[in-house]
Amino acid sequence: MTPPITPEQIKYWLALLRTPGIGNKTFVKLLECYQPEQLFSQSHATLSALGLKQKSIDYIQTPNWDSIEKDLIWLNEPENIAITLNDPLYPLQLKEIDNPPPILFVRGNAQLLTQPQISIVGSRNPSAIGKQTAIDFAYTLAQYGFVITSGLALGIDAASHQGALNAAGYTIAVAGTGLDRVYPARNKELATNIANTGALISEFPPGTAAKANHFPRRNRIISGLCIGLLVVEAAKQSGSLITARMALEANREVFAIPGSIHNPLARGCNALIKEGAKLVENTQDIFDELGHYNQQHETITQETLQSTLDLDQQNLLNLIMFSPTSVDWLVQESGFSVEIISSMLLMLELQGYIATVPGGYIRIK
Repeated sequence: MTPPITPEQIKYWLALLRTPGIGNKTFVKLLECYQPEQLFSQSHATLSALGLKQKSIDYIQTPNWDSIEKDLIWLNEPENIAITLNDPLYPLQLKEIDNPPPILFVRGNAQLLTQPQISIVGSRNPSAIGKQTAIDFAYTLAQYGFVITSGLALGIDAASHQGALNAAGYTIAVAGTGLDRVYPARNKELATNIANTGALISEFPPGTAAKANHFPRRNRIISGLCIGLLVVEAAKQSGSLITARMALEANREVFAIPGSIHNPLARGCNALIKEGAKLVENTQDIFDELGHYNQQHETITQETLQSTLDLDQQNLLNLIMFSPTSVDWLVQESGFSVEIISSMLLMLELQGYIATVPGGYIRIK
């Protein structure tokens, strides 16, 4: 096993990462010939023979050590670490992708990167049902030992992270910025909570701001880290679909929750199912494919989910459809008074089984 990198060596990795004209593929190719600390002592002729352009050679011969010092200061903070491609902590799943990041910056529990991960992605503007579905799936999957990985975006990403946290499970957020900042800013509290028990990771060094082209790069990491990826809601043209197709190309299991043909947010998931993603109705569908990665899970049945409800509540829940159901209809079918129905509906809503919608209530699990 390759020993962990030393503090003296890491500064050369950071310098090479910041070298203009050197992307991930070139970085990895250079590692086949030299370790970064060796590369920075090579002659102009040697560097030129490696195929490097003049701007890259100039930087390698006179690095901007001031910018590297800022990276090192960040790494000296508690719970911050940089994992290089040859580090034992570097996730094997990620090494398999076409252009793995040579360095991963991590804030939090870096050991989680080696654990079985399920990525959950979807719309930034989900429906109430989609958001709750993401929370519920993440909660159950985290409860049974899987690490939930997503991209810290608004909507389904944030709901997935929160679901794992609600279960006292583990979650990893892949950022499209340096880890000294949070994007979007309104997820700052969520990011703090993730770092406290899980991990924030990025291929971008501290000080890197959000840019449009960073997010497709982030998405390839999300798909690369996981053993399976679940899409909850996605429009026909969306970043989530690109992430899912990356996962398919990397031979990961891809799962999609189907929806109405009239719902724009379901069209992406329905398209993925046509392309070979597995149609998912509950977490057991995921366990059926990935359960061998984690032996903690048990069969999750509808009876198990409803075990905390009394008989009257279960009977009422069974009357509520996955489309708007009116209170008047529930009164008529159940035989209960409006007062009793209202009390039970409140209890079911507080426990996350139903949601209020125009026209009444809708079942969400």
